[in-house]
Amino acid sequence: MSSKENPPKKKGCDKGIVKRFKMRLDLIFDYNGLVNQGATCYLNSVLQVLFMTKNFREAVESHCGQDQKTADFHLKSLFKALKTSETHTKDILSILGIRNVYEQRDAAEYFENILSMVNPYVSKIFKGHLRHTMRCSEGHVTSVETGPFWTLPLSIENPSDSNKTYSVRDGFEKFFKSSTVSEMYCDQCNEKTYSTIACKMEHHPEILTLLLKRFEFDYHSMSYTKNDCCVEVPHTLRTKNCDYELYAVVDHVGSLRGGHYTARIKSYDDHNWYVFDDSYVRQPNPQSISHMNNERSQSVYLLMYKKSRAPDQPEEEIKKRGGIKVYGRGMEENRRRIEENKRGME
Repeated sequence: MSSKENPPKKKGCDKGIVKRFKMRLDLIFDYNGLVNQGATCYLNSVLQVLFMTKNFREAVESHCGQDQKTADFHLKSLFKALKTSETHTKDILSILGIRNVYEQRDAAEYFENILSMVNPYVSKIFKGHLRHTMRCSEGHVTSVETGPFWTLPLSIENPSDSNKTYSVRDGFEKFFKSSTVSEMYCDQCNEKTYSTIACKMEHHPEILTLLLKRFEFDYHSMSYTKNDCCVEVPHTLRTKNCDYELYAVVDHVGSLRGGHYTARIKSYDDHNWYVFDDSYVRQPNPQSISHMNNERSQSVYLLMYKKSRAPDQPEEEIKKRGGIKVYGRGMEENRRRIEENKRGME
């Protein structure tokens, strides 16, 4: 046969291949970035954490009004835009009173600022309560104070051995250890005595946020300094009443005044980790993912843990949170007895 009778096929792309490639890209780049307006990475990192926190985002979308002077309104608008494309934060900057976008600021400070400005119903999943109880040496209660918190600040102590790291788990446990103070007056003893102060988490928040105090005042140099100590970050935290699972990290690299903030967040959609670096969103390299269960880092600053278990938690509450029912010891025992009674009746 001649070439005229069977002309060669034109070279081109298979539409099916292109379609599958585009679908793959959509899966990889499912999330969008935020424009850095100057040096606003501190704000972008916490906004991405809030956006990727499902319960918070849904509360913003369903419980904010039409008042354009509120943070709720502008967060809703931002979240809507962020679902489809890269967007800016000019309106949020304005509502937060940030005028100089080229000034480096503290991500933890603006994380708390946002939570304190939105509707209490919207921010309640981040709010916990601490109870401080003071007792004299004879055991008399001399003072009880209860107050809310957005973050638990953990003091970082440089390990004496350079090969060791600071443990977040140890720091968390130390935060709740009793401390002793002297010369505190007790009405029942009618004198000043040594007293013990105990701290207890009165209400466990749905999202527990730990702040690593890397920025502290140095009285030797009379200035603020940054502690770049290596930190060991556990994937899970266990309290007496709750289990928590790490789902977001805000990192800070660089110096106190010239650093850069990014966020690493585990998606509730596909359960993969993503790195949010202003306009750029990517998945971390496989090596960093493999060590996520027990990470060591010199850059971690804010750690967000979501509640994964609570004893005697009603099934309705678990369903609301989209969780899996896990029986506490008491509930499991009751369930076993009920099953035994049913079999006896049969």
